[in-house]
Amino acid sequence: MLLAELARVSREIADTSARSRKTALLAEVFAAASPEEAALVISYLAGRLPQGRPGIGGRMLAQEVEPAAGPTLTVRAVDEAVTELAAVAGTGSQARRRRVLDGLLGAATADEQAFLRRLLSGEVRQGALDAVALEGVAAAAGVPAGDLRRAVMLDGSLPRVAAAALAHGVQALGGFILRVGQPVQPMLAGTAASVAEALAAVGPCAVEEKLDGIRVQVHREGDDVRIYTRSLDEITARLPEVAELARSLPGERFILDGEVIGRSADGRPVPFQQIASRVGSRVDVDAARRTLPVVPFFFDVLAAADEVLLDLPVRRRYEALAALVPEHARVRRLVVEDPRAQAAEAEEFWAETLRRGHEGVLVKGLDSAYAAGRRGRNWLKVKPVHTLDLVILAAEWGHGRRTGLLSNLHLGARAADGTYAMLGKTFKGLTDEMLRWQTEALGALAVSDDGFTVRVRPELVVEIAYDGLQRSPRYPAGVALRFARVLRHRPDKSAEQADTVETVLGEGGGAGADAGL
Repeated sequence: MLLAELARVSREIADTSARSRKTALLAEVFAAASPEEAALVISYLAGRLPQGRPGIGGRMLAQEVEPAAGPTLTVRAVDEAVTELAAVAGTGSQARRRRVLDGLLGAATADEQAFLRRLLSGEVRQGALDAVALEGVAAAAGVPAGDLRRAVMLDGSLPRVAAAALAHGVQALGGFILRVGQPVQPMLAGTAASVAEALAAVGPCAVEEKLDGIRVQVHREGDDVRIYTRSLDEITARLPEVAELARSLPGERFILDGEVIGRSADGRPVPFQQIASRVGSRVDVDAARRTLPVVPFFFDVLAAADEVLLDLPVRRRYEALAALVPEHARVRRLVVEDPRAQAAEAEEFWAETLRRGHEGVLVKGLDSAYAAGRRGRNWLKVKPVHTLDLVILAAEWGHGRRTGLLSNLHLGARAADGTYAMLGKTFKGLTDEMLRWQTEALGALAVSDDGFTVRVRPELVVEIAYDGLQRSPRYPAGVALRFARVLRHRPDKSAEQADTVETVLGEGGGAGADAGL
């Protein structure tokens, strides 16, 4: 299949907001792909490279290369070039990457180059993510979306399952079963604004502490223990404490779902960034274990002995979990059989969870099964929302439906020396109307435009909601916003009224005080 076809479909998907139209476009291109190409086509339109990010920076991608006159570049040729890029290492690697990249871009038309640049930089944002791509595959293969979603959950790879379904139909899905040692896509939670909203939506439920650590899935078969992350990467060697605990449990065969956190000397949880560093690939595990031991807490069990528990309700799975894992290694929880009668109790549990240093609660329907895929309403997370008034320092030109509009905002807080310290970027929360307004407003403040980023005079204030802070050496204040999204523009406020770096960091009890730093 020619890359030109993917570039066309990507552009059309980006230009429509209708989910049904996106699904139809994807189904059309998936059906046209050969079985050998299907996995690549699905990965590319979902914005992913099978090889991962190939180490190509924005500056290298921004360099102009004369485009091809007509489309001849195939999906397979792109895969071969990206594989070569990912393998480049050692002395002279930058020059070799430049040659491979120039060859790839030179074989692409202008439209294909635009798609490749977004794909290589991780900027494919046309909405063809897994949920919509899955529906497109189901339509192209003529299989029930629910059956396909379950197979993907069990196998962990939409491209691999999709290739089988497109080649062999619904009968291929029966081959994807739960296996100890094969990581399962995790069930995810939707969001509620408050505990009361979550209780009303879910009904009889368990309210559990939401820990801000590393999501882990622990598989044990006899003495063989394997530990996987939320993204299904194996990290067994980096978490010996977790493997030791798993081997100490009475069961010989199980799959557990949980969270790994660290604790400070006073017993409170340490920030997420420290845990992320603790399981880094280049960390000396023995030294890290001495300086920052980690503790696992489990909240679900997907299989025990020879029994698959995925389809059992939460209340039954928890019974199995309690029989397998001691209380000190289980996530703290409150069972709410009657949401109205126990509302005050649930609110107090939430407040106590925050006092203990955790980031919020998860509210889980007691009768819900374990299912991956879309974020549903059977599990709802409730976290406190922090807000800041920040100054826009720059904005990036958008792609797809946002072409011609300034989208991704560079956000800064007032520093003590009168400058502005950047805290991160976000394009989330912006409606079409907000995008149009800010494009005009920022255009009037522009001081430079390199075709990708427009730098502006620091005058326009924007109200940002965020979940917390994380340490970041990339930014001058040493921190970055986590999950930032735009609430509204504040043209009524001057830049001098924006929040300061001291406020962000929590000096004097400001917004950053609860951010987990």
